[in-house]
Amino acid sequence: MNNKLMTAAVTGLTALSLASATAGAAECTNDTWKKVMERGKIVVGVKADYKPWGFRNDSGELVGMEIDMARDVADTMGVELELVPVQSSNRMQFLEQGKIDLMIATMSDRNDRREIVGIVGPNYYTSGTNVMAPKALALKEWEDLRGKPVCGKQGAFYNKIVEERYGAEIVAFTGNAEAKQALRDKKCIAWVYDDSSIMSDLSSGQYEEFEMPLASEDDNPWGLAVPKAEEQCVFGQFMSGMQYNWHRDGTLIELEKKWGIQPTAYLEKQAERFKDWLAE
Repeated sequence: MNNKLMTAAVTGLTALSLASATAGAAECTNDTWKKVMERGKIVVGVKADYKPWGFRNDSGELVGMEIDMARDVADTMGVELELVPVQSSNRMQFLEQGKIDLMIATMSDRNDRREIVGIVGPNYYTSGTNVMAPKALALKEWEDLRGKPVCGKQGAFYNKIVEERYGAEIVAFTGNAEAKQALRDKKCIAWVYDDSSIMSDLSSGQYEEFEMPLASEDDNPWGLAVPKAEEQCVFGQFMSGMQYNWHRDGTLIELEKKWGIQPTAYLEKQAERFKDWLAE
């Protein structure tokens, strides 16, 4: 038995034993897990427009960090992988409606979302508040924003945080495109927003003169999801194990490097938290 099949077998047995402990409360049918294993294919919803986590390359192929994660899930289960592009507006609905079996699509973990889909931990990633600024300014600390004009999107909660904590003078625009153009036009020294969105822009090749220079704040963990009915069952426990292993063996840190993503303190902390002390 090769290593992947061995991992699948051990993980599956662990999931079964864990699921049996909660089956009375969850009344597990394991329908999705059975469907995937019987047809020999898992359908995963991923982003197609959020580089470098999920996007189309020059050949039109879906690639990115979360696509690599989905592929590892399929390989571990010993099944084929089918990728379905989803958007923030439909990703949970696709999972509810059975159009996808699993969703790995840059979704932040929130209580209201946990009522709809089965988000299982430990969370695999996180995003937070940061800024995009010209490299020439060499910003180093959040205090460098004090008293300076900072572009933002109208209604974004990041604006209030930066105003109250660091005394920045927010110049709010109706959309991100307008805010980023104002940054290019030097109407502000930085654009404050979600760091994953900023990293997506920096990865696009259209912002070569800019950087994300500060330490991100106010982390918001990301959650992958299985159907709600499977959360406490075999599939949910299996995906918990996958995330645990990705943290323990450094897989996610390596994927950050592969896709040119600025290292996150969250992954470093999780790797330390879950490391195999027996291997030391």
